[in-house]
This record gives sequence, structure tokens and C-alpha cells, in this order.
Amino acid sequence: MHADPWEPPAVLLAADLVILTLRGARLHVLLVHRGIDPYQGALALPGGFLRDEHEDIEAAARRELSEEAGLADVHLETLGVYGEPGRDPRGRVVSVAHLAIAPRLPEPTAGTDAADACWMPVEDALSSGVELAFDHARIIADGVERARTKLEYTALATAFCGETFTISELQQVYEAVWGIRLDPRNFYRKVQGSRGFIVAAGPMRRTANGRPARLFRAGPVQALNPPMVRSAHVTPQDGPAAQTAAEGVRQS
Repeated sequence: MHADPWEPPAVLLAADLVILTLRGARLHVLLVHRGIDPYQGALALPGGFLRDEHEDIEAAARRELSEEAGLADVHLETLGVYGEPGRDPRGRVVSVAHLAIAPRLPEPTAGTDAADACWMPVEDALSSGVELAFDHARIIADGVERARTKLEYTALATAFCGETFTISELQQVYEAVWGIRLDPRNFYRKVQGSRGFIVAAGPMRRTANGRPARLFRAGPVQALNPPMVRSAHVTPQDGPAAQTAAEGVRQS
């Protein structure tokens, strides 16, 4: 007897996008309102299926970002692959999620199968009061954690500051992304101890309280040495939740 010939399972491939930026000193994620079923009307990440077997996955991600949100020219990196059975009611769908973390992104413009597009604070997007389609809450949480880690080990935070900035302004970026309050003196010491992270830049600037503040600009390095480890910055006033979160990061 001959065994039945093997047939590959029917699997659809999709690309989803976690686009993060700072707006009003808060970390925001780009979301769209789905204009079609399934989950019509629900909030979701921009994304969609590959057009055909010839389309590159990153090309599909960029096409979806342009079609669903009107955004282009952002640096994308692969975040992860999500393919659990049952994650999409239309069948077996494997999604390759992409991440972008960029400053000063414009207002999105909805198109194709997105009824609307908007920026939403990540803590609101991940709250129990917001219905997200598919497993997009998990994908967003993974993207936020990647962003927080990148601030530990890279000079990404300086991209969200002006050409010159104060230590306080840099600290505000870390606080917005990490979601914790930082002790200014400890933060200043850690930043200055990371070689080539920032360099002095010209005369002092007067702050809102009238005190002069030293100006800096981004330094020559991209990888921080030593890194800005989150757990080292958590202070007692952050409370047990923040302490647990920071400790969990170091154990993961």
C-alpha cells in the first residue's frame, strides 16, 4: 500500500506593524479601526496579508503601513513571528510583526481596509477597557518591551531630543518609554558614566525655573557601555509595581 501523498497545510502569511513614538511626553502606538470583518470596528495594528508568493515580507509591511496609515520612510526591524492556531478566525494565519521606534512622526491617514488611524498612549491601548483585534495586545506589549530594552543598550533616546538638549530633557524620554520615575542625580551619574553617550554642546540654557542648565548633544556611540539598566534606576517612590516590573526585566 502506498501512503497518501502529503499535502502542505493551508497557511496565510501576514505582516503586522508596531509603530511607536513619543507625543506629549507619553509613548504612543499607531492603531487603526478595522473597516472589515473580522473584528470590524475594533482597534488593531496596521497590517495585512502578502499580495502573492512573490512579495517580500518587509515590502508587504511597508505597503500596509502606507496603505493603512499613510506613513513611509521609517526604519523597520523584525519583532517576532506569531502563529498560534486560532489567532485568526479566518484560518491558520502566521504574522511576522515589525517594529519601528521613531521621533516626530506625523498624524496618520487611514486608507484601504482601515476606517480610521490614530496614535494612542500604550498604557491606554493595553488597558482592559480597549478591545484590540486578534492577539495584537500581546504584539504591542512585546514591541514596548523591545523599545524599553533598546533604551538600555543603545543611544536611541537622543533621537527623541532636539539637536541640543539638557539632561532633564533626556531623562523625560527615558521616563516616558520606561514608564517609571527616575532620580535626577542617579540618572545624571549613569548618563555621564556611559562613555560617548552624550557630549557637552555650548553655553548653558535657562530652564523654566530660571536656573541655568548645561546643554548636550548626541555622542558618537550607538551601543551604550555600560548600559542604562532599568532596575538600577528604580527608586522607592516608584512603588512595588514598578520595582517588580524592573526586576522582571532583568530576569527575562
